[in-house]
Amino acid sequence: MAHIVILGAGIGGMTMAYEMREQARTEDKVTVISNLPYFQFTPSNPWVAVNWRKRDDITLLAAPYLNKKNINFIAVGAARVHPERNQVELTDGQVVDYDFLIIATGPKLAFDEVPGLGPEGHTQSVCQVEHAEASGRAWDTFVKNPGPIVVGAVQGASCYGPAYEFAMIMDTDLKRRKIRDRVPMTYVTAEPYIGHLGLGGVGDSKGMLESAMRERHIKWICNAKVTKVEAGKMFVAEHNDKGEVIKEHELPFAYSMMLPAFKGIDAV
Repeated sequence: MAHIVILGAGIGGMTMAYEMREQARTEDKVTVISNLPYFQFTPSNPWVAVNWRKRDDITLLAAPYLNKKNINFIAVGAARVHPERNQVELTDGQVVDYDFLIIATGPKLAFDEVPGLGPEGHTQSVCQVEHAEASGRAWDTFVKNPGPIVVGAVQGASCYGPAYEFAMIMDTDLKRRKIRDRVPMTYVTAEPYIGHLGLGGVGDSKGMLESAMRERHIKWICNAKVTKVEAGKMFVAEHNDKGEVIKEHELPFAYSMMLPAFKGIDAV
């Protein structure tokens, strides 16, 4: 009998749990470990952030669905992986032995790399459903007294798509409310050009996204490093292709959502 352990109960973790259960032998054991008791459909977080969806629309308790497929579920976070002895140490002191380990935790969100960034600072986030809920509350306040928006992704980010998506979502919501003309929008990104996406572009993503941004009157700053964020103001250094600072920006905002850099979780 083999024990297959999967760290994480997000899209990757849940998918792998079902895949492993299907491919494993009957006598093999499959266990999912997560610091959260629920699954969240992360791609819908931007909708939660403008209140197009609610938390209950995009989350579900993981245990009933996993147990139904004879998959064990432990709703306790991992403190440390010990590969030299094939064990996962949990935050409550439990130790789980494994024969095979799949890491599907997602990233650690490195808001701390930029002073003032993130939900505990002065910008919003759509990376987790709790962040998206807080963003939705901030959005409700913002639309009553609209002003400039700064949206994008800081240096070290490795997933740019949600920032573009959220910019378009906000644009649409503001148009529906008939207040778009009162909201200057600026897209700030570490990408060398619009549509790079951290992948060197995908097809004609540069041309298509530049066109979409112009059509929506969204300005942009590329090759940008966010140095700090204060209440209502973002400090951005714009660089050239040699990495030299060519312009310093102080961008006022009434609402901002910036994706952070991603790191590996502490346990691994």
